[in-house]
This record gives sequence, C-alpha cells and structure tokens, in this order.
Amino acid sequence: MAGETQITLVGNLTADPELRFTPSGAAVANFTVASTPRTFDRQTNEWRDGEAMFLNCSVWRQAAENVAESLTKGMRVIVQGRLRARSYDDREGNRRTVFEVQVDEIGPSLRYATARVTRTPSGGGGGNWSGGGAQSSYGGGQQQSGYQQQAPGGQQDWGQGSQGGGQAQQVNDPWANAQSDEPPF
Repeated sequence: MAGETQITLVGNLTADPELRFTPSGAAVANFTVASTPRTFDRQTNEWRDGEAMFLNCSVWRQAAENVAESLTKGMRVIVQGRLRARSYDDREGNRRTVFEVQVDEIGPSLRYATARVTRTPSGGGGGNWSGGGAQSSYGGGQQQSGYQQQAPGGQQDWGQGSQGGGQAQQVNDPWANAQSDEPPF
C-alpha cells in the first residue's frame, strides 16, 4: 500500500514468539522486540543505556511458523515491516492507541553471533525458501531452530537438526547442485 510507514528495527526478543492459529488455519506469531539506544559518555568514559523501546510485532503464515521454530527469548534480531497504529477503548472507557509492527522480514542479527539457514519446503508465496530445521546455539544453550547462532568465541557446530525440512530443496534453486562455495551465477 502506498503511504505506509516502513520501519527497520534491531533489538532483542523479550520472550519466545507465541504461535497461534486463526479459525481458518492461518498461523500468526506475536513477539516483542526491545531496543535500547546506547551512547558513550566521554566524561565518565563509559557506555550509558538510553530509554528502552518495546515494540509488539506480528508475522503471518509460513514465516510465523519459521519464527516460532527458529527464534527464542534474548536473541538479537533485525525486523523489517510496516508500522501500524491501532486504537481501542480500555476497560475504563479511555481511548488508547498502540503502535505495532506488521513484519515483512525477520532474521537473526549476525553482529555478535553466527547463523546457518536451512531450507524448508516452500508453501507458496514470493520467497523461494525460508529458514528452519538446523541445530542452534546461542550463548551456550542448545535448541532446535532454523539457524545456528552462537555468541562470540563459541564453538562452531554445523550439524543438521532432526526437525524441519533440512534436506528439502527447490527445483529452481541455483545453490542445490553447487560443486563449490562460489555462487553458481
């Protein structure tokens, strides 16, 4: 839609994404991203945290399932989407407005971690593949998720997880039959 407010947000998940399904069967994942600006105070020679901002986010369909399987509380993520305002009346009858992000794209931040994405069978739509089904490590804990993410200095373990569609590949995938690490184009 023309005139929508696009936003890119970098922050940490405050809790595991919550996956739900509508009565018609569409998946939706809801989560909150906390973003805290940091500035360096030259007088005290230390970093200071600014006012934290918490934004509620929602993502739909296959991407929602991928997010719920791949991301967990505390992970640093990059979110791109559309900022939406929603108004409602609270219990006391006061009119309230909240701002939420309708997520178009989301992924782990690789600033302090590594990730390995594995493909899942495509459920249709514009993207030819999405993450899901790899072993993940973030800050030392192990879990099943859509990529591997590690804290700096962490041991690299690129083993395949037992969940998801780690071996599924698209027919038109140019990387499917690559004989080297070089791009096939």
